[in-house]
Amino acid sequence: MRESRREVQRHYRYRAQIMLEVTDVHTYYGNIHALKGVSLLVGQGEIVTLIGSNGAGKTTTLRTIQGLLRPRQGTILYEGKPVDSLSTEAIVRLGISQSPEGRLIFPRMTVRENLEMGAFSRRDSLGIKSDTERVLNLFPRLRERINQKGGTLSGGEQQMLAIGRAMMARPRLLLLDEPSMGLAPMLVTQIFSIIRDINTQGTTILLVEQNARMALTVAHRGYVLQTGQIVLAGTATALQSNEMVRKAYLGEI
Repeated sequence: MRESRREVQRHYRYRAQIMLEVTDVHTYYGNIHALKGVSLLVGQGEIVTLIGSNGAGKTTTLRTIQGLLRPRQGTILYEGKPVDSLSTEAIVRLGISQSPEGRLIFPRMTVRENLEMGAFSRRDSLGIKSDTERVLNLFPRLRERINQKGGTLSGGEQQMLAIGRAMMARPRLLLLDEPSMGLAPMLVTQIFSIIRDINTQGTTILLVEQNARMALTVAHRGYVLQTGQIVLAGTATALQSNEMVRKAYLGEI
């Protein structure tokens, strides 16, 4: 069931360009060894999901890719170039942005101001205006609340704002950390539909999600993390049919 690195690379050689390549990454919080040799690949145009329980290392993986944490060992290549020693701002400028776990919007700023913060590294005013319109088309509810303070939005609206803010950096690779957390089932379905739309419009997505069923529904491929290590990898369809995944993450007996 576990794909070999050679098999995955062969898949990309004929079907897609490798956009992100994480190789044998070890990340620590002080003396705590959080990631223990994580390796994964994301191809251009894909949705790839990381699933696993709390504490498995999913968020740490995204934070390491984004430059918020430094790996002590291993490499991270984005479009063939190393980024593991770059600042977060430099990584954003290269085309990677993140919608973080817990949303972390600016509660005292309006929806418009939050979106503008997502474009802080850009200087193309016409492009920013165009991308604002794109975000508001993806999230019509944000258009209705464009002058409302972020802190007064519902949980679902704040999640939309967090994703929209990340989109304002015009990423080629979008990192999404637990986009369904704390949302009602109807809103979860809506958020994942929008994630699929964002991907269809050309943005590659690396998705961290505890709702494994929804994640594997929208993803092309996936990885299963346990205690800082990749234990399974495969197509979303293969993972959905895997007995361990079905029992541990899909709630089936």
